[in-house]
Amino acid sequence: MNNPVILDSKTELNEQTAQDVRLQLRQDAEVQRIYNAVDIKDQLELIELGKEPSMEISRFADQILHTMSLSKIEDSGELLKQLGKIMDRFDSKDFAEEKSGFFSRMFKKADKMIEQIFSKYQTMGREMDKVYVEITKYQDEMKKSIGTLDGLYEQNLKYYLDLEKYVVAGEMLLERLNTELVPMYEERVRNNDQLAGIELESLKNSVEILEQRIDDLEKARMVALLTAPQIRMVQRGNNKLIGKINTAFITTIPIFKNGIIQAVNAKRQKLVADSMAELDRRTNELLKKNAQNIATQSVEVARLSDSSSIKMETLEETWNIISRGMQETQQIEEQNKREREESRKRMATLTENIKKELQG
Repeated sequence: MNNPVILDSKTELNEQTAQDVRLQLRQDAEVQRIYNAVDIKDQLELIELGKEPSMEISRFADQILHTMSLSKIEDSGELLKQLGKIMDRFDSKDFAEEKSGFFSRMFKKADKMIEQIFSKYQTMGREMDKVYVEITKYQDEMKKSIGTLDGLYEQNLKYYLDLEKYVVAGEMLLERLNTELVPMYEERVRNNDQLAGIELESLKNSVEILEQRIDDLEKARMVALLTAPQIRMVQRGNNKLIGKINTAFITTIPIFKNGIIQAVNAKRQKLVADSMAELDRRTNELLKKNAQNIATQSVEVARLSDSSSIKMETLEETWNIISRGMQETQQIEEQNKREREESRKRMATLTENIKKELQG
């Protein structure tokens, strides 16, 4: 006798897999046990053949619907909106060079300007930290969800295999009725065995009951077969979002924040350097000493202060990357939301149909 048929989370459940499994199950020890345990003349036993796994797959379908209803993927939309509002406050003009250089403006307004920029971007930083934490939590939840879905997938495989065993056992019983018992009693009836006629009628009823029961089990099996790709679809959606979060947010947000910090510091250094250059120029005009050396020194200081470690183009490119990441993530989110809603409706319809079939 062949080894028992085993399915795991690596098994892709589809119609081809189902056909292969059904062929193998005819030699399975569990199927043989079910086949031998059924009293083919007990019509009530035939009616309840495979009752337990068929009810389990119905309850399992409800569990899948519940899991999909509790999905927190929609929550990412609110996080993206919050992040978008924060990023909208980024203004490249905050870091542009000041063309005017009046002495009074340098000293009276420079400190206030720096204070305003610092205050604005420190607030942005704190708000981004909060969103960053929530996005990280959301990513962890999706990873846990993938693990949960793996467990549900394996559970679905188990229910499917149990149902398939009863379907195969039922088909074997039906073959026995149609090829052995019914022909045997038909022959006895032709030989005028009156008691055989009563038995033949009972066997034909058993054939009808068994055919209906196999049909019921086939429908329950189809629910399990259709559930498998829907579980995988939800997993793929989660994986896509996790990848997008990693590339567009988990990595880019810290880089963007560091870039802002460096740009603010560069702005402050620039203003201080310009102020000192102006002060030096005024002092040298008053002192009238070493004019040429001081002038050369001022040019060098100005040249050094004009160069920034962070280019404006880098900040703008970083902003564009994050914006694209948000748009792509929102598109994926909307797509997954539509797919889950479609899956939820289809699963609910299938579940209701199988319940009606089983109750009928």
